[in-house]
Amino acid sequence: MRYWKTAATMIALTLVMAICIGMSVYRADTCMALGEEAAFLTGKLSFVNGSAEYREAPTQASTEPAPEARPLAETPTAADETIEKPRDTSHSGEPLPVREIQVNNGNESYDNFSIRNTTDYEPDYAALLSSDLPFTLEDNHSVQVLVYHTHACERYLTEDTGEYYDDYYPRSTDGALGVQAVGERLVETLREHGIGAVHDTTLHDYPSYEGSYARSWETVTAYREKYPTIKVTIDLHRDAMTTDEGVKYKPTFVHDGDKAAQIMIMAGYDTEGGFDFWNENLIFATQLQKTCEELFPDMTRPLNFGDYTYNMNFNNGSLLIEVGTDANTVEEACRSGAYLGEALSALLK
Repeated sequence: MRYWKTAATMIALTLVMAICIGMSVYRADTCMALGEEAAFLTGKLSFVNGSAEYREAPTQASTEPAPEARPLAETPTAADETIEKPRDTSHSGEPLPVREIQVNNGNESYDNFSIRNTTDYEPDYAALLSSDLPFTLEDNHSVQVLVYHTHACERYLTEDTGEYYDDYYPRSTDGALGVQAVGERLVETLREHGIGAVHDTTLHDYPSYEGSYARSWETVTAYREKYPTIKVTIDLHRDAMTTDEGVKYKPTFVHDGDKAAQIMIMAGYDTEGGFDFWNENLIFATQLQKTCEELFPDMTRPLNFGDYTYNMNFNNGSLLIEVGTDANTVEEACRSGAYLGEALSALLK
């Protein structure tokens, strides 16, 4: 009997030890599996020919050389790299509609134009239109107008087909496809009317979009140091209007049988101090809006007067102007650039 109890005890101890050894092996295998998963996620484990091998993660994120520093601006990071697509015909996406519209109804109106006023200030438009411009251009060939682009990579369509594609990327470093081409037409027209103008084509939004306004401020400041005679600075952009369903809107008008892109003149309002020129810029903006409508009816969208500054606090002749949207064609936008040059010349002279 004693022998039987001893044997039973031995068997029980053996089973307990077997279970403990098995649990230890399972826990060790589990820890190894978790360790391999963590190593894979951190890039230290890769699979070669079906078997796992460890490697150390690289110490540097990239071996590519840093972008060359540009004058007048700090070198941004490549967080938002702009894609070059020289033509719209190469695509792999689905066609989406472009809807042509004319925008001319704001929440306020005066004389021959309308205003989209989102501030708590009520402008006296009669007083603004009857005031002298806050600056005077000299009757000589000195540089007095600067046209630049905070977002120089904003581009347009090259063809008017009534649609675009869902892989369409509306930014490019090819200046002939976007706002740089419009700025060139504007400056050419000003010069034709004897107004000294210069066009800056610095890509303030490439390779990084973030910090564009800080970099363009440096550019404008450098130009004023080079040309102290500058009185007017125009930051030329293009807009974008897209519905949740993917429909893009293109604002247009027709002059002498030619279709052109509507423009939107913007003027900021001072809410926190530091924008001493907002009322003077509003005088400039309202008079330019009225002149555009007199020469080219339906050319302008409502004057956009809002609680923002952008770079319009640079001087008392600073405006931001949007020409069309990314659904307009380059031809339509450039035509408006020439019309804008005609209206600006008529007002300044």
